[in-house]
Amino acid sequence: MKILLLTVALSGTLFGLAQAQELPYQMPPRAIANLVDAAPIPRVSFASNGQWMLLQDVQAMPAIADVSQPELRLAGLRINPRTNGSSRVSYSTNLRLRKLPEGKELLVQGLPAKARISEVQWSPDNTKIAFTHTTENHIELWLVDVATASARLVPNLFLNGIFGSSYEWTSDSKTIIARAVVGGRGDAPSTTVAPAGPVIQENAGKAAGARTYQDLLHTPVDERLFDYYGLAQVVKVGLDGRMAPLGQPGIVQQASPSPNGRFILVKKRHRPYSYTLPVSSFPMRVEIINLEGLVVKELAELPLADNVPTSFDAVPTGQRRHGWREDAPNTVFWVEAQDGGDPKAAAPIRDRIYALPAPFDGQPQELAALPLRFQDIHWGTDKLAIVEGSRWSDRHETMWTLDLATKTSLTPLFDRSTQDTYADPGTPYVQRNALGRYVLATDGNSETVYLLGNGASAEGDRPFVDELNVRTKKSQRWWRSEAPYYEVPVALLDVSKRQFVTRRESVQEAPNYVLRDARSTKVTPLTKFTSPYASVGNLQKQVLKYKRADGVELTANLYLPPNYKKEDGPLPTLMEAYPVEFKNKKDAGQVKGSPYTFTRLNWGSPVFWVTQGYAVLQGTSIPIVGEGTKEPNDTYVEQLKASAKAAIDEGARLGVVDTKRVAVMGHSYGAFMTANLLAHTDLFKAGIARSGAYNRTLTPFGFQGEERTYWEAPEVYNQMSPFNYADKIKTPILLIHGEADNNSGTFPIQSERFYNALKGHGATVRYVVLPAESHSYAARESIMHMLWEMNSWLDKYVKNPAAPAATPEANNTPVK
Repeated sequence: MKILLLTVALSGTLFGLAQAQELPYQMPPRAIANLVDAAPIPRVSFASNGQWMLLQDVQAMPAIADVSQPELRLAGLRINPRTNGSSRVSYSTNLRLRKLPEGKELLVQGLPAKARISEVQWSPDNTKIAFTHTTENHIELWLVDVATASARLVPNLFLNGIFGSSYEWTSDSKTIIARAVVGGRGDAPSTTVAPAGPVIQENAGKAAGARTYQDLLHTPVDERLFDYYGLAQVVKVGLDGRMAPLGQPGIVQQASPSPNGRFILVKKRHRPYSYTLPVSSFPMRVEIINLEGLVVKELAELPLADNVPTSFDAVPTGQRRHGWREDAPNTVFWVEAQDGGDPKAAAPIRDRIYALPAPFDGQPQELAALPLRFQDIHWGTDKLAIVEGSRWSDRHETMWTLDLATKTSLTPLFDRSTQDTYADPGTPYVQRNALGRYVLATDGNSETVYLLGNGASAEGDRPFVDELNVRTKKSQRWWRSEAPYYEVPVALLDVSKRQFVTRRESVQEAPNYVLRDARSTKVTPLTKFTSPYASVGNLQKQVLKYKRADGVELTANLYLPPNYKKEDGPLPTLMEAYPVEFKNKKDAGQVKGSPYTFTRLNWGSPVFWVTQGYAVLQGTSIPIVGEGTKEPNDTYVEQLKASAKAAIDEGARLGVVDTKRVAVMGHSYGAFMTANLLAHTDLFKAGIARSGAYNRTLTPFGFQGEERTYWEAPEVYNQMSPFNYADKIKTPILLIHGEADNNSGTFPIQSERFYNALKGHGATVRYVVLPAESHSYAARESIMHMLWEMNSWLDKYVKNPAAPAATPEANNTPVK
């Protein structure tokens, strides 16, 4: 069956009646299509011993026939019923190994035909690599012998991949713990049986607010389908293919072996389910089993989390975040809220961290009491762990050291605003130990850690590697990225020799990996990837710095056509942005990004239009600031307008932006921004809004960075909803939405109802629905058509605004 694209547009009739159209997928101009079809740069990973590099060729854009395969949308998951795995995965297609530093590249032999590779994992001893291969009807496990660069199938094992990460290595590098489809489970439940009665939901007087989720369970049939596809058996798999089931089957979300491989931490979801919450809130049993499959400890029986406040720092009561202490053989840990899970409740201690070592029959040990909400812990040694906590209300973050041997209290290491990027100390580097677990890279005295950071500064991002003594808090900088390159550290291969790998790029040079020695200036290239965008020539990129009327400093990336000269004069312009909330003007004004990055043209990029003679303002700063007790969104519209005007004025000052021919575009929250700018300003000739939300009363328990509910701040919700100003929007607007949007709050009905409101008030509007696409678009046909729609809209209403107002006509070139 040929799949057609549904578009809805105003007709050009005398009465302006709406008319539905059926239209084959279209192609954008060749210059844009060639850029979209450019081969992606391979994925790269490194063996923890620093001896091997693995390169993975990335799958090209899938066809619409692949994207539109059968899909079940259950409990917040998207499941391919044919494979019993996730329905939307970006696969690798080939594997290549290279001995470091300058060894020969080896193509891995024996891979499956038409390979669809994912979940690639090195064994703890780096002698093997495991990966999954998704066939037409199941998910297989494969093994690669690194020394011979050869792959083989583990037979008779079908993995259950609906939760991702369907297997883990154990420490001996000879055993894998996997979640397998249960054999003999029978046929899937029928979806066509007559209902036995109505679907009823009831609340017995307790507050149970929930944010706006997609893909929820709706009927008893959905529940049975979730039971069927979620059912999994934990299996112990040997490299010789021998398998043994462990424990009882269930809705196994996680099965993680302990660091020494003797025990397995198992998390199982179970009934009663919810029709208003995703699987992450379903009841869960947490238990530890041994390698004979016997339950040695039931840690927790957690109820349905349906009474958690909607604040960002809110959490369920009781145990949560169960995991293994990575630096100990068999110690499990978890976190418990001390404030009822409510960040608005007064409490000197928000969370406590507990641990329980094998044989798991003693009393839990309290490791730390946190005044902030627990975010993460980086295990290192008995003498050193690093704990992170945060508070959303004022964007506060603290990093502490913890001495587990002496049980001393937390010692602050860094304390700052999460939005103060200039003060970001970086992230503690973790490396795999002999057991294959990720622990802090440190010295023998557990006093030194290594921090990898973005290096945000007034000059732009300058990534770095720091060596820090956590006792004295004195640091030594190994290395920092220098102009004209943007260089990011990705792996420390040998801290004693200060050898590490970076990904290096520049405006004109594609990202490549190099081996560095911090003790010298020696650089050893590891890859030689070429630019996939050679057809466009040298892009002209400039980072603009300017201010809006209230003094907040702003930035934007300006792209110009390759052959543009100043005497060519102002150009039609496309501005792209995504608003971000801040708690103070100082943080909001910090420079974002780098002037030296290589431009990556993903499917949603506005930069394609430099090939069509446009100036492009990409990543335009739209900070929404609420200082002190004020919330950012209290003055959302005013700040939105001021930021957009400042960007256009700066482009005009430079002589490159034609202020009478500017379009604005955005995706998701950027689409919401676009609609608001058209409702409240006359700065633009056209707008393009993709996969947005336009009526905030449909997300009444919060959205984006807004914690307040509709009933707490109705004036904010109403003022920010462009739906309420549909009668004011006279600028032509193109609405595009994926039919299967899975993002919280951006239901396709948001665009559908907004279109109807605009049409009802005589607006110039076109509404395009992309079949089978989710919040991000994937199929080649969908992306090409989206770009054709955008280009037609821009040419008609921006580049040539005097053209007759008629629906763009198809070029009758179907996508091939």
